[in-house]
Amino acid sequence: MTVLPLDPAANATPEALRAFLAQCRAAAVGDGQPRLVSISIEVAPLDPLAVLESIFEPGELHFYAERAAEDWAVAGAEAVLAFEAGGSDRFAAAQRFIDDVLARTIAVGETSRPFGGPHFFGAFSFFDDVEAGEPFPAVRPFVPRWQVSRAHDRTVAVANLVVAPDADLDALTAKVWRAHGKFRAFEYGERSGTGVPPVGLREKEEFHGGEARATTADHGQDARATATESGDYRTTVARAGEMIAAGRFEKIVLARCQELAAPGHLHPLRMLNGLRQRFPDCSAFSFANGRGQSFIGASPERLLRVAEGTLLTEALAGSAPRGRTASEDAALGGTLLGDDKELREHRHVVASIERRLTPLGLRLACASRPGLKRLANVQHLHTPVSAALPADVRLLDVLARLHPTPAVGGSPREAACAHIRELEGFARGLYGGPVGWVDHRGNGDFFVGIRSALIDGARARVYAGGGIVAGSDPDREFAETELKFKALLESLVD
Repeated sequence: MTVLPLDPAANATPEALRAFLAQCRAAAVGDGQPRLVSISIEVAPLDPLAVLESIFEPGELHFYAERAAEDWAVAGAEAVLAFEAGGSDRFAAAQRFIDDVLARTIAVGETSRPFGGPHFFGAFSFFDDVEAGEPFPAVRPFVPRWQVSRAHDRTVAVANLVVAPDADLDALTAKVWRAHGKFRAFEYGERSGTGVPPVGLREKEEFHGGEARATTADHGQDARATATESGDYRTTVARAGEMIAAGRFEKIVLARCQELAAPGHLHPLRMLNGLRQRFPDCSAFSFANGRGQSFIGASPERLLRVAEGTLLTEALAGSAPRGRTASEDAALGGTLLGDDKELREHRHVVASIERRLTPLGLRLACASRPGLKRLANVQHLHTPVSAALPADVRLLDVLARLHPTPAVGGSPREAACAHIRELEGFARGLYGGPVGWVDHRGNGDFFVGIRSALIDGARARVYAGGGIVAGSDPDREFAETELKFKALLESLVD
């Protein structure tokens, strides 16, 4: 990526902007290839989720992520560049797309600040390939047309556009200038479905991907949703136990899904707001496909974070409920820390992380025994894992090895995952897959798409699962998923 030493805030005139875009067009003319142009400016404090909700349109791609405990949030919408892939090579294919885009990127402004410069947002499905009719592809990274982020007390807005060799400079200048003004004095409002996005670049731009198809809907949320479910989870757990006893695998993670039907259309971002308020220690997220469906959730599990050459992941497996009093809560946590079945399940995850990442040359550091990670409704066995990331290893290289962890797939991975579709009886899609972002420096954050729901008009599919090992009791496993469902559903319909 080329970073030009220009300050768009200090040279904030239409004439200076046009001159900069003329430089970008000249670069595109030089080799006949379009340029991604990224302009980052610091603006007055904004709430990224409120910005996204104010201009929400179901016919546009969007991405939102927030981790309140770390005091950051980021939103981006409308793809100027997008890419799709499937198969066992999808992580490498996504990296090639990112590399290709960055090789032809020109950036100015606050690129060194958190969330400055171009970002690639997206999600990977649980399986390498998706079934026919699923709403999301196996992977779709995209560069948003606009992005706004808050990190501690600083807000950065990013405008991204494609400048082709034959670009109309006057038209581009006018559109970016309007976007600059909107972010400088953003007005929140209920313009859902009809609002004009801040950057306002509505034409199709050819680079690697096309624009999403627009749809319209009534986005009011209605709490009178009814839930239905097919299949008997207890029977499924019992069948998995028989397979474990027969030596097919040591652990398998099996999920349930409940279908919610509401009288009116469900607004994914308003439902997400309930999740982020209820689970501030989790990663709240929303990923929309541009055809009316959104995958939202509040994940307790960070799959991978890379920041300035340091990798952070974690093992999160083994669960117990929270207590009604401090003493009951401590007793439940103490029991969990000494529970042989839960500890065995957790050790599977820690050992898998070590086994998969050691061949990359990583020297992993982690505690010998797990601690507790307490959430609003449940507590988990938790082991943080860190390592210095070698210069020749990138985030998606590590992600390809980590996913799926035994916490969402099983162990051995290949043997367990081969039976998930057969036992569950529904398409997982993005459930259990990595959701997150990569920036232009190779930093990024991905979390596991659990404690999640697929929102589609007046319907929602809600997911919850658990790890099955030798000795798993079907009634206990059912009760654990009921606990997870209860917290999720209460947050979605509040």
